[in-house]
Amino acid sequence: MDRSIHLVVVQFKPRKGDYAANLERLAGIFSQIDALDPRPDVAVFAETALTGYFVEGGVRDVAMTAGAFARDLQKQYVAAVTTPRPLDVCIGFYEVWNNAFYNSALYVTLGSEEREPTIRHVHRKLFLPTYGLFDEERFVDRGFEVRAFDTGWGRAAVLICEDAWHSLTGTVAALDGASIIFVVSASPARGIWPREDEGPVPANLKRWERLARDIAEEHGVFVALVNLVGTEGGKTFSGGSIVCGPHGDIRARAPLWDETIMSITLDPNDLTRARSDAPLLTDLQTMMPHLMRTVDRIQAGERFILSYDETQTDGGPLTPVHRSADGEHANAASSEVTGSRPAKASGKGKAARAKKASRNGREPLPVMRASEAPNGPPPLEIDPELTVGWLTSFLREEFERRGFEKAVLGLSGGVDSAVTAFLAAQALGPDNVVAVRMPYRTSNPDSLAHAQLVIDKLGIQSRTIDISSPVDGYLANEPDADPARKGNVMARERMIVLFDQSAKYNALPVGTGNKTERLLGYFTWHADDSPPINPLGDLFKTQVWQLAAFLGVPKVIVDKPASADLIEGQTDEGDFGLSYAEADKILNWLVSGYSPASLLSRGFDPKKVELVRKRLAGTHWKRKLPTVALVSPTGIGESYLRPVDY
Repeated sequence: MDRSIHLVVVQFKPRKGDYAANLERLAGIFSQIDALDPRPDVAVFAETALTGYFVEGGVRDVAMTAGAFARDLQKQYVAAVTTPRPLDVCIGFYEVWNNAFYNSALYVTLGSEEREPTIRHVHRKLFLPTYGLFDEERFVDRGFEVRAFDTGWGRAAVLICEDAWHSLTGTVAALDGASIIFVVSASPARGIWPREDEGPVPANLKRWERLARDIAEEHGVFVALVNLVGTEGGKTFSGGSIVCGPHGDIRARAPLWDETIMSITLDPNDLTRARSDAPLLTDLQTMMPHLMRTVDRIQAGERFILSYDETQTDGGPLTPVHRSADGEHANAASSEVTGSRPAKASGKGKAARAKKASRNGREPLPVMRASEAPNGPPPLEIDPELTVGWLTSFLREEFERRGFEKAVLGLSGGVDSAVTAFLAAQALGPDNVVAVRMPYRTSNPDSLAHAQLVIDKLGIQSRTIDISSPVDGYLANEPDADPARKGNVMARERMIVLFDQSAKYNALPVGTGNKTERLLGYFTWHADDSPPINPLGDLFKTQVWQLAAFLGVPKVIVDKPASADLIEGQTDEGDFGLSYAEADKILNWLVSGYSPASLLSRGFDPKKVELVRKRLAGTHWKRKLPTVALVSPTGIGESYLRPVDY
């Protein structure tokens, strides 16, 4: 009898907050699954698969009971499959239960029109990340149990995202008899630096892979890790779902960034072979009662009592030794010969033994000192292939979600706007990119010429709109305006032009500012930062240069000194008082949580560290929306919370 388990992993891209539209798409997916050969027993979707993850206060809008969710799934399944046969579905959703909201996963068996769906399990996420870019515990409650459950093909368990980062959860699921652990996740991709022998994948995805493999190998179980795909508010879900065998081997891997239905057949006999080769789970089952007693003692605050040699105790090995609080004495009796200390040898005896050791080849062991492991922030070096794929996926997703086909961007002749144009052309096609050159009468002629190089190389549309007249018209009323004020007027006039061209072409404006400029406040507020999306905003300037070289941006653009070209002869590094390479290195340490003092201890120049620190600390306001006086209990962005793409 064939006991194989036929599994499909579904990498799904939900439209944020639009449960009805996402649910409707399931009919087509169920139809595809039903046509597969062999026909799957179970289909696994990611965390919050039909609503998106970062919904903030929108949880209360999209949360539903498990029963209502199961009935919705059943309706789509019956509509899609002409002769319904049972199909198990494991899928993440926001749940309302017992008057509280949860991040949950439903395991349900869907079937014929005459039958109600059979809910086999609801897992409620235990570990709610509330740090960094996550704020989950603000919006949902915790679950408190990990349990395995029976299905038509065997016993399974579900973990949701960070649940799997705590090794004990996998252990509990395996001890409860799970042969497959489904890990449903919505973890945004992070980390663009190169990784030796691991290919172009986000750094945190490799960490996820190690976690899944470790759970599988330690407990002799199958693990299916299913990731969301798509973008939410600039955060990109990578996909790259995997299925691991009970030896910790990867059996299947889905692609990065894209929706996919990945099918695989699993042989339960592999569990027997793995557990025979490494009976770690059996060992754990044997030792679990003893370990639980230890846990109970730790939680009770009981001190550990040291016992060794022939110390008499009042009980067996599980009974604490009764002794005074000043510790165990080291003069306990011993039956070992080594328990008595030999008399001190004479110098003559030492020499004889040394000579004997030398003759027997027992020479002193070699001594080595390990080099200090590198520590510090993530490297500034990037994997350009990974980064291009990531950013073009981001652009495509954002344009699709916002309902635009065309992009409009200001093309200055500098490296940032050039890289943005290259990415946009790759993501949307050259015909869908409009580059606008906006010179002022004092602009460097090279700026126009270098922008034209990009236009010609990419074959994108272009316009040239001189801003001299409107800028001079305003400044004629402000004869005492200093260069900084004049530069800000030019920058804001360029945004007026760009947004008007956006309306003309029905095109979405794309920003071009990099992370270094944003952190140093080196931009004009409500000008450079105005476009609604920006692919480069989390890349340091030196990383943009790396990306430019990879993309084939003309070398004359990459190599020239960076300049905002607002004032004749101006350069960015001249304004900063240090190079981009120096600024990026210092910023990378500071924003990674290292103090200025720790940088000085590592040999950084004190004056340059202080220069960067002051600019960083003094420009937080430029990276935030305007400050609003809070007078109600429903302040926008404080109590009334909805993400930008909700």
